[in-house]
Formats: sequence, C-alpha cells, structure tokens
Amino acid sequence: MRLHSGISKTVGIAIAIIIIVIIIGVAVYMMQQQQKPTSIIWASTQLNPPEEQAFVKGTLLKEFKDETGINVEFVALSYDDLATRLQAEEEAGKVTISLIGELHGGLDYFASKGWLEDLSKFGSLPGRTFPKVLEDYSKLYGIKAYIPWMTATYVMVVNKEAFKYLPEGLTEEDVIKGTSKWTYDAFLAWAKKLYEETGGPKVGFPAGPNGLFVRFLHGYLYPAFTGAQVKYFDSDDAVKMWQYLKELWKYVHPSSTTWDAMADPLLKGEVWIAWDHTARIKDAITSEPDKFVVVPVPAGPKGRGFILVIAGLAIPKNAPNEEAAWKLIEYLTRPETQVKVLENVGFFPTVQEASAKVTSGPLKILAEGVNNQLSTPDALVALIPSLGAKGGDFKNIYITAFQRIVLNNEDIKTVLGQLAPELNKLFQETGAPLPPPDSKS
Repeated sequence: MRLHSGISKTVGIAIAIIIIVIIIGVAVYMMQQQQKPTSIIWASTQLNPPEEQAFVKGTLLKEFKDETGINVEFVALSYDDLATRLQAEEEAGKVTISLIGELHGGLDYFASKGWLEDLSKFGSLPGRTFPKVLEDYSKLYGIKAYIPWMTATYVMVVNKEAFKYLPEGLTEEDVIKGTSKWTYDAFLAWAKKLYEETGGPKVGFPAGPNGLFVRFLHGYLYPAFTGAQVKYFDSDDAVKMWQYLKELWKYVHPSSTTWDAMADPLLKGEVWIAWDHTARIKDAITSEPDKFVVVPVPAGPKGRGFILVIAGLAIPKNAPNEEAAWKLIEYLTRPETQVKVLENVGFFPTVQEASAKVTSGPLKILAEGVNNQLSTPDALVALIPSLGAKGGDFKNIYITAFQRIVLNNEDIKTVLGQLAPELNKLFQETGAPLPPPDSKS
C-alpha cells in the first residue's frame, strides 16, 4: 500500500509540473503576442510620387508608430490596380488591406459595390470640423463611406512679369480675383501677346506622359465650354472648344508634351503662365514666393469649370485590424498632421481647424489662389468620375482626342464622333453616374 501511495504521489507531482509548464508556456505565448506590434497595410492612390512617399514613410508613419506602436506598410497603387486588388480580395474573402486612401470617385465606386465599412460605427472625431460639402460627399449609398482626408485642385500660376503684357481690357486684379473679364478669350489674347512681344511661347501645361493635362481637358475646358464633362462630348459646343484649344496651342511652349509637372519650367523661366495640380506647383511658390501668384482659371461660355479633388480614407469590408486603421485615420485628420501635409506636399486640409493655421508665407499664396477660384460666382465644380478600373480608359479617350485633333490636326467632328460611343460605353458598362457638372444651366 505504501508503494502504491508513493507512485501515486510521484505521478501527481509530474502532472502538476506538466500543468505548470503548460500554463507558463501559454502565458509566455500570450505575452509575446501582446508584445508583437500590430501591422496594417495602407493602400493609397495618393501621395505616390517618390518624394511624397518619402514624406509619408519617413515622417508621418514614423511619428504614428512612435506614438501607437503600430507598423504601417504604405502601398502606392494606381487607380486601376487598387480597384483590381480590392475586388479580388473582397471576392476571395481574404482582405489584407486595412486602410484605403483614394479619391472620391474611386470611393464612390467601391461603396456602390458594397466593399466599404460604415465608418459611423466608430463614432466622431473630436476636435475637427469638416466642411458640410465634404461631409455630404462622404456619405454614399446609405453609409459613412469615408473620412475626408485631403483636398486639392488645379490652378494657374503666373509669373508677375507676365502682367506687363496684359491684353487691352484685362487688369491684374481681374486675373487674381477671377472676375468676369478673366475669360478663355482673354487668356488667348494674353498668350498671343506674350508670344509676340517676348519672342517665344510663355504658356505651359503638364502634357507629358505622367502629367495631369488630361484633367484640364475633361474637368476645365469641357465644363467651361459645354457645361459638362461627358454629356456633351461631341456637341457643337465641344467642337468650338477644340477649335479654341488648337488656336491657343500655337502659343503654348512645345516642351509641354514632355513636362510632367510645371514647378521647374516656372522656376527656370521657360514659361510665365502655367496650369497644374496645386501639389505639383508648390515648389515654385515656396522657392520664390515673391515671383509668382496663384490665380483662378479663366471662364468659358458656360462658366468657370474646375475640378475639386477630394481624397478620403476608408476601411474595406472584412479588413484586418480595423481599430488600428481607425487610429491611423484619427492621426491623419488631426489639424497639426494636416498642416504638415500641406507644408510638405501641397494638399489642403479638410478640417477647418487646420485651415485656420495657414496665415502667412508661401502657403498663403496657394491658399488664397485656391479660395479665390472656389469663390468665383460662375464656378462650375467638377468631380473626377467613379469608374473604378475603367478610369484609365476614361482618361485615354480625352488624351486621344487631344493628340488627334490638336497635335495631328485631324477633323474635330470625325474624331469626336468616333470617340463618343467609347466614352458613353464606359458609363454604361460600369453603371457609374455621369460626373458633375452635367448640364448647361
């Protein structure tokens, strides 16, 4: 009996030791899991140029990690690639992206497919006020689809030297304030006078392979001359628009078809008047703020057409680490973070508390030009359309029209008649609505 009792006692001790070892092992594993930093993927179509990515990774995300311990992998994608990847992940039920940074049009498309979480479940973001227009746009298909992140637009930059060559009837104040006298006809007269009196072209556009000139075509000229971006693509008004552009192009610097951004040509004095995205002309303003002024674009027969770029932050359905993604949204929309973005890459804040801090210096020049454009009474605000993976096809149609009509001198009506069915087909296939503005009113 004593032998049996001793064996039982030994077995009991062994079992106890095993249980203790298991408990310790589980505890160590749990501690390791808790100590292991959370990692998320942030896929973005914005802030993708190398210098902008360097700012995101080296400044924004470094500070975020220092504060929260969360690792963020910033993945720069084209519009088409993001749409393709998100669709594949959602359909496969294996979502790897925790946060999306994308333009309103793309987010509208994603929301229409049911791929985005309703962010209202996370509650409000204290200490920041979003303008009503941005709040309204961010509510799509019955959900709070995204948080407004950055805004931008495309404006004209004028070297003050150019004001010495204004055509008759146009004043410096007309241009800076965007009065009714600052029209495309006046712009043509100014471009011609600069060409004739300075000995060469002084107007430039980013019409290179990676330039954004296509936005000028569909979001500026088309609304200004036809009242819409798409609806009247091959109308008589559109024909007049292309006739105008052909005439203007005589006085446009020939290197425009090689330029992807206009800051350098402005700083080098190759052009005195340029159109581009605010982020891509920022370096010219900050380098020589006394030399340049940012002005509204001219007005056409239907109004002053221009694009308002709205970038938002969204969380995909079934995304991993939603709470970490929401923390990143909170960080990116803080007023002080938004001011850093403006200072470094030229995108404007979406929260009013940040905008109030932009009071002086070169950035004020940008802000005043943008505000003057937004405040013009004849403004025709255009939004980039929601076409998902077809967005590239949309841009190609306008670029093709430009190349064939302006550069190759093909018949305008013939070209537009051939391209219009392709354009309309994009919206029919995707079911996307025509982008605003969409009427002649």
